[in-house]
Amino acid sequence: MANETVLIVGEFVRTIVDRFRLTLPPELAEPIAAKQEAACVLAKERFGALSLWSRESWLARVEPGIAVVRQKIQSRWLPTQVAEVQQFARLLSTRSRDVTLAARGRLVIPEEFRDFLRVKAGGNCVVVGAGICVEIWHPETWQEYLKQEIGSF
Repeated sequence: MANETVLIVGEFVRTIVDRFRLTLPPELAEPIAAKQEAACVLAKERFGALSLWSRESWLARVEPGIAVVRQKIQSRWLPTQVAEVQQFARLLSTRSRDVTLAARGRLVIPEEFRDFLRVKAGGNCVVVGAGICVEIWHPETWQEYLKQEIGSF
């Protein structure tokens, strides 16, 4: 299980090698995956950025919302909100995917996430500790984000 008490921080430039493999630095991999191979969740955050979560942390984040929608569907409370339920389910089902963080922090970025991240094999990405998860950014998207946000930090 991931160590929930550790604040995940740091910024590292990494190369996505052939077959879209990425090696996370130990400072970022260890808080998410305490064992050699760990079940994780990779999620689309914003165009050009992905986030990597321990499976337990991801489920704790999304399960309450899913439970509310499930309860409303079962009680037939949402008959006029079918389009909203479909949109929620559509985005939820395409937003994340189970992945394995292998030994030494190695991760394969799934095909359907590659275009979203906009990084080619052999290209660089920026890996950032975001406190409770690890984020993987396209370098230009990361710089744009910093320009917008750092002044108000």
